[in-house]
Parts: sequence; structure tokens; C-alpha cells
Amino acid sequence: MEVRAKKALGQHFLTDQSIARGIVEALSTGGARDVLEIGPGMGVLTQYLLQRDDINLKMVELDGESVDYLLTHFPGMQGRLYMADYLKLDVHKLFPAEYRVIGNFPYNISSQIFFKILEDKDIVPEVVCMIQKEVAERIAEKPGSKTYGILSVLLQAWYDIDYVMSVGSGAFAPPPKVQSAVIRLRRNGRKDLGCDGKLFKTVVKTAFNQRRKTLRNALKPMIREGFDTSDPIFDLRAERLGIEDFVRLTLMFQKPVQQIQDNRG
Repeated sequence: MEVRAKKALGQHFLTDQSIARGIVEALSTGGARDVLEIGPGMGVLTQYLLQRDDINLKMVELDGESVDYLLTHFPGMQGRLYMADYLKLDVHKLFPAEYRVIGNFPYNISSQIFFKILEDKDIVPEVVCMIQKEVAERIAEKPGSKTYGILSVLLQAWYDIDYVMSVGSGAFAPPPKVQSAVIRLRRNGRKDLGCDGKLFKTVVKTAFNQRRKTLRNALKPMIREGFDTSDPIFDLRAERLGIEDFVRLTLMFQKPVQQIQDNRG
């Protein structure tokens, strides 16, 4: 029995066993025992994850053919394998506390997966995943680069990013048209941004939506009448700002909002 790769699901099955072992080995041996594999497909990572006695593995897979394949080829899948859309899944029903994430993420929804992981940042201490190389480089990039963007800032605010390895298209069936890479995210020591988290996210997204413009122009949708933009930070473009710069910028917008709320009170 084989599983047909479905374009609509962004499926490209990893066939290189050495790379599969390398991805599984990149997952730490310590920390939370509970591990969620996203999109196990035909089980190329699963086979090695099941050999590890230091983790409690569960899997979520949307494709019915893959689910049937896994149930047939891997005994004991019942209770571990869930046929569901990860983006709609209530992971807290599977894991009551901390859990780590691993997987060959479907490239067409990898950004959405990361945004969902960020929602659980306080209980997801580690992520090991294969994604499109361009996205991996963007996530790991530092300020000043043209590839540095929204995901770079939001993920680096909470995670240390390691670029583990590049993976050529020949390692997959069918071969994707893009190159791939494996990255590892490990929760950093940051407990709090020091500003409103939702506003921080809004500032970052708005700043990068028109990244070629200076912040004074890119952030116009957020600037109220009387807001002071004389600070030199507004002469910069979003790609020049680090995490602390975005925190400082958020506090500038947060203060007028707080003043309005205080006046209303």
C-alpha cells in the first residue's frame, strides 16, 4: 500500500532515511516527554520517534490515506494517531501540560503552523521541523536583511533559532520545486515582552506590510492625531529593528492608548 502525495495538502514525502534520523536526533533528549508529530505521512520520522523511550509520542494527520497506511504498518497506533487538521485541533485535549513539536510541515501552511505554536509558546519549549529553505532562512535571519520579516521577529522574541541543515529536493518523493531546511526552535528565557503582546504583534505586522517605507509612513494606519513621530526610530525601516526596538516602539503606541483609557475611567 502506498500513499499518493496530494498537491492540495502540500505533500512531499521524505525518503532519505539519514535525514529522517537526523531530524529525530535534533529533538532534545530532555524536557517535556510529550511530543506531537505534525503530518507523519508515511511514517518516515515516526519509525525513529517510536524507538525513543524518552518521549510520549502522538501524531496528527489530515490525510485519510496516510492514516490508513500508518495504522497498517505501525502496530499500536491506536490512541496515538489522530485524524485531524492541526490548525483546528485543540492540542490541550491531547496534552494537559508542556509538549514539544516535530514534523515535516506542509510548506503551504508552515507559517500558519508557527502562528499557532506561538499561541502555546509558554508550553511548547521546543520545535524541530523541516520547512521550505527560504522560510527557514527568513525565520533565522537577523535584523538588517531583506529576508528578515514578521515571522523572524515574532518567533525570535520567544525562541532561539538553530539552522540545523539544508535538504535537497532529491530527498523527497515527489521532489518539490523548492529547497528545504531543518530548523530547531528552543524557548528562550523571556517571560514577558514588557509591553502589550497583541499590540506588539500588530506593530510588527503593520511595520512589515510596507517594509520599503520608513516606519513613519508604514505605521500611518496606527498613528493618531498628535502622536509624536520625531523619535529617530521612525526614520528607519522595519527590517532594521531588533526585538527590543519593536518593544520600545510598541510602548510608544501603548502609552497614548493607556492615557485615553485612563481619561475615560
